This record gives sequence, C-alpha cells and structure tokens, in this order.
Amino acid sequence: MATQIVTLVGVLIGALTSYLATAIAERAKFRRTMTTRWDERKLDTYIEYISCVKEIMRAAREALRARDREEDTTGALAEMEAIEAKRSILFESFILLSNEAAATAAHVVNQQAWDLLRVTRNPANGEAALEEVPLVTALNALHAAARADLAIGRGQPA
Repeated sequence: MATQIVTLVGVLIGALTSYLATAIAERAKFRRTMTTRWDERKLDTYIEYISCVKEIMRAAREALRARDREEDTTGALAEMEAIEAKRSILFESFILLSNEAAATAAHVVNQQAWDLLRVTRNPANGEAALEEVPLVTALNALHAAARADLAIGRGQPA
C-alpha cells in the first residue's frame, strides 16, 4: 500500500510540474506574441504619422514657392490643410501606442508643425520663412525616441 501511495504522489508531482512548466511557457509565448503585435502596430503608426508630417512640410514648401513666384497657392494650401487634418487624427493613435519619450517628442513635432502652418498661412511669407521653423530637428528627435521605444538598434554591435 505504501508503495502505491509513493507512486501516486510521484505521478501527481510529475503532472503538476508538467502543468506548471507548460503554463509558464504558454504565458511567455503569449507575452511575446502580444509584444510583437503591438510593436508592429506602433511601427505602422509611427511611420504613418511621420510621413504625414513630411507631407505637410512638402505642401507648405510648395505653397511658399508658389507665393514667391506670385502663382496661385490655393491648391497647395488646401492640400496642406487636408494633410494637417489627417495628422491630427493620426496623433491620437500615436499617443495611445507610444511610450512617454516618444509622446513628448511628438508633442514638440506638433508644435513645430503648427508653427509651420501658421507661417505658411501668412500671405506675407515666402519660402525663406521656412528657416524660422525647426521642424526637421523635432522630427529627428522623434525618430530617436521611436527607435528607442521599438528597441531598434539594441543588442547590435556598436
């Protein structure tokens, strides 16, 4: 009888150990899957947001160049405003998915983009007014924060 109890206890311990090992492995697998899923979503959102800001810069430059050549700026300004509306919506996704450093950098990019829009909307300004808005510098800081958030470049030789 004692040998049967020892055998039964051994089987129970083995089953419990097997269950715990499987549960821990499945939980780790689930975490990796979720991290990958959110990182992919973050990357797509970051790229879309930054691309939108770059489109605003391009449209603003076109409008200011047209103004310098004394051409009609209506089309370029309308495109710039439409892209700004899209950027505003994308910003919400960006903030929901990003870490604190990337969100802070995105707020700075927003401020610089608004300054660019203000400068471009002013009919007295030409292309030279773009020098007043350091949007590229803000974008570079955002790139660095996004790379850090996505752990891009970690674990690679320097």
